[in-house]
Order: sequence, then structure tokens, then C-alpha cells
Amino acid sequence: MAAIIDIDAIIKTGPLEASYSGGGDAITFIIIDGYNVIGISHDDLAKQRDNLVRLLAEYRKAKGHVIIVVFDGWKSGGRKEETISTAGIKIIYSRLGEKADSVIKRIVSTEKREWVVISSDREVAAHAWSQGSVPVASEKFRSLLENSGTPFSGEYDLLYEDPANVPKKGSSRTASRKEKALLRVLRKL
Repeated sequence: MAAIIDIDAIIKTGPLEASYSGGGDAITFIIIDGYNVIGISHDDLAKQRDNLVRLLAEYRKAKGHVIIVVFDGWKSGGRKEETISTAGIKIIYSRLGEKADSVIKRIVSTEKREWVVISSDREVAAHAWSQGSVPVASEKFRSLLENSGTPFSGEYDLLYEDPANVPKKGSSRTASRKEKALLRVLRKL
């Protein structure tokens, strides 16, 4: 049974103060770099944004996760950051001169919790790890999102690290802490 989320509390006060009940499982808090997931090489970005939000709304309804999607407004955004809610998805447009990466890092830093950070940006991923959150590559999340009707296969890729540069500790058969964290998060998604 999916947890019941008080989305109004999330919109008014932010995910930290939101309450939920049911299910026994903790809610997963997901923050997404929107253009990183959809790409920017489309003729109609507005249509692609709408499609992503629609997919996320269906996904949220099925899974019960708290989802925030951040879109860049740094080239054409307003003077202030804009936040709206659609179908239970909190959508943030960064202000003029600010990238979605900065907004994501700020939220992950200020709202202390284990976030699932959806971005393929290495700097954002490194920041997520440093804040106790788990990054997931945009391509992996997009694949999970598009195939959310099928069970997760259990396959995963270690993101943002070159295994040759990481010294191994312990048994070679034991997954690293980051690998374990990523597996745990991917099972929730």
C-alpha cells in the first residue's frame, strides 16, 4: 500500500515538514534536474516538460514518492524563482542567471534528508553524496519511469566513479557503501 502524502503541506512548508501515513515504508524524496532527464535537443521543450510532468504524476500516484522537478530558468527565467504544483508534483523554475544544478544543491543542503537526486551532472552527484543523498543517472531514471509497469530488474551501474581510481577495501565480492546505497534506492524507485 502506498503512503498517503499531505501534498498541501509539502507545497506550503516544503518536504521537511510534510506528514504522511500508511504503508510503513518511508517516503522517498526525489529531486530531478528536469532538462537533464528530457534533454534540450527538442523542437518543443514546453511539450517535453509537460510530458515529463505527466509521467511523473502517474509515477507519484503509483509509488507515493514526494517529487520535485527543477527546470533551468537561467537564460530566460524570471527575476525570482518560480514554484508551482501540478498533479502533486512540485515544479521549480530557477531564476534568471541561476541553473537548476544550483537549486538542487541548495535544496539538498538545506533540507537535510536522504534525497534521491536525479541528474547526470557529476558535480551534482558529488554534492549529493557529500550530503548523504544518493544520485541516480538521468538515463537510468528515465528508463525506470518509462518502464514503471514492469518490476525492476536489479541491474545497476555505479555512477560517477571510475572503479580503477577507487581503492577497494574488504572482500572483492562485497559491494561498496555507494553501490549498496544505490541498490537500496533503485529498489525503492
